[in-house]
Amino acid sequence: MTMKTFCGRANPTTGALDWVEESEEYDYHQEIARSCYADMLHDKDRNEKYYQGIRAAVSRVKARGERVVVLDIGTGTGLLSMMAVTAGADYCYAIEVFKPMAQAATSITERNGFSDKIKIINKHSTEVTVGPDGDMQERANILVTELFDTELIGEGALPSYEHAHTHLVKAGCEAVPHRATVYSQLVESDMLWKWSQMQPIEVDGNKLLPSSAVVECAGAPSVCDIQLSQVPPESFTPLGPICTMFSVDFSKPVSSAAQSYTAQFKAQTSGRAQVVLSWWDIDMDPDGNIVCTMAPSWTYSEPQTYPWRDHWMQSVYFLPAEKNVSEGEELSLIVSHDDYSLWYNLTNSEQNVVKEAQFRPSCSCQAHLVWTRPRFGELNDEQRTESYVNALRSILKPDSVCLSVSDGSLLPIFAHLIGSKKVFSLENSGMAKQVIEQVLHTNSLKHGVQLLGIRPEQLSLADLEGNQISVLMGEPYFSTSLLPWHSLFFWYCRTAVAQLLLPNAAILPRAATLYITAVEFQDLWRIRVPCGTCEGFDVSPMDEMIQKSLDFRESWEAEPHPLWEYPCRALTKPRPVMTFDFTQCVPEQPINSDGTVPFTGRGRCHGVVLWMEYQLTEDITVSMGLTKPVNEEGACVWNPHRKQGVFFFRSVRETSGNGREGLSYNLTFEPHTGDIKMDFSVTEP
Repeated sequence: MTMKTFCGRANPTTGALDWVEESEEYDYHQEIARSCYADMLHDKDRNEKYYQGIRAAVSRVKARGERVVVLDIGTGTGLLSMMAVTAGADYCYAIEVFKPMAQAATSITERNGFSDKIKIINKHSTEVTVGPDGDMQERANILVTELFDTELIGEGALPSYEHAHTHLVKAGCEAVPHRATVYSQLVESDMLWKWSQMQPIEVDGNKLLPSSAVVECAGAPSVCDIQLSQVPPESFTPLGPICTMFSVDFSKPVSSAAQSYTAQFKAQTSGRAQVVLSWWDIDMDPDGNIVCTMAPSWTYSEPQTYPWRDHWMQSVYFLPAEKNVSEGEELSLIVSHDDYSLWYNLTNSEQNVVKEAQFRPSCSCQAHLVWTRPRFGELNDEQRTESYVNALRSILKPDSVCLSVSDGSLLPIFAHLIGSKKVFSLENSGMAKQVIEQVLHTNSLKHGVQLLGIRPEQLSLADLEGNQISVLMGEPYFSTSLLPWHSLFFWYCRTAVAQLLLPNAAILPRAATLYITAVEFQDLWRIRVPCGTCEGFDVSPMDEMIQKSLDFRESWEAEPHPLWEYPCRALTKPRPVMTFDFTQCVPEQPINSDGTVPFTGRGRCHGVVLWMEYQLTEDITVSMGLTKPVNEEGACVWNPHRKQGVFFFRSVRETSGNGREGLSYNLTFEPHTGDIKMDFSVTEP
């Protein structure tokens, strides 16, 4: 019998707290469905290199005349343990802390006939015991792990290794991978720096400046992990060479204590040092003949040989402040780490190198806690600012009373600068309110905008000093939004303040339209497609487990992805499927839309992309999805600041593109839940 629990979930579209009955397995299924284990199993480069490294380690131990006992920490599907037994290991202890995963590993090792040689231990490795009554009978002499994330150490690899060397493996054990090395490059990049710092913004001849608190802030300490191969090389200028920052040797005792390392070089060119690009590689063997690297495609002499992966990406780190450097100047790039994260500093002298590096930067200005990096990028997007300013200019009058509903938005400041009589802004979060106050203060506009820390449904005429609203505006941007239609929260806010609007009030945006297009992904499909077999082992119980978790919800749901990082080709023309009219209140009845779009492109259809376009005014529209028309080949250019919705098909469909097949859709917007139920299929003529 499964237990039911009441979960309070904040509804990102309606803004309400919905109490929903969920079986206690809900979060567990979500965890599995979104885990992207398939992506790791599809990573042929990773799997082959691990297999080669394991074979080599087993033969080294055998050559010493020892019995081969393997410890596999974070076994996942049990793949690396099965490789070890196949390579000739006598026994394997495979540790997996996530219970459903440990169960999958047990059935996979059974199905492949390894139950007698592999013991799955469902514990955290630091809780594993050794001895006659322990989880392990004896210490291991080969240590196999896959505990890495994009930042290398973010999943707690260092403490796990530290503990394993002290308690679980013999001295002089062989480790696969044998070592890891972290590489970095110092660059100047306007595009990337705009994700970390607010730039001055031009509005009607006024320059809106960032507050000194933001400019002087060291920024958010967390890594920015992205598909660096999708950042075009022309968008950054290297100021130094690719530096080897530090290595960790996994076959010797590992320390998780905080440390700093320095790379020294001469600046290759003059410029502004802003950003550090970073990645790592792992040597599977002591001689460094078997290497698995995370280097981006543009470091390859033949970029087409680049092995795509999404479970490990590359990292972007922002320096605490930008620094002017001159060609030929001696620089020291310093990387520091604690037990789970890295951060960088730059100095042009020997002094204070180590002292400086020990402090992990943290945000002091609140803006980096309120605005995500894509949000910084959006606020710094000049074209977008121009669209909003032009739209506001066309509807504002000197006697306009404006109300802004959007999280941490600059629109109310724009409205004031364009010359509105009164501007009010609802800032639900205290922190966002503080950040906007700083911007107002810096630009001596303190009395230009009145910030109200209340929710739309609490707003009264008294809060507006007796004025009715003539202009209601929003971007719409809300920090809680994950999927494109979550921004319809603006519509619910508009409905909540309906009594306070003048009869002819202007609403900006006046409407939103949901668009769809069917696509073929270059690589993103790998995170969803079942594996079947991997390096000759049957891993289908894993596929079945993921499928069961995806089926746990009767309908399949779209998931958010930043598609600028994941190239795809459109196989149909973009089709508007639903329009939401913000000049009216949210309707009582559901909105339904169905139809068929002919396939115009030939290819493999992996799924459907969904996005919103906002009609700011009659003739100004901004898109949160495609930012340019799709070309003949179907290449798509996606808005880099927002995530798009992706609905994956269960199986790949081949399309001929001669217009015979169609993408059939059925969408229903439920006003009471704010959800869009969707069903897509590929139809034959």
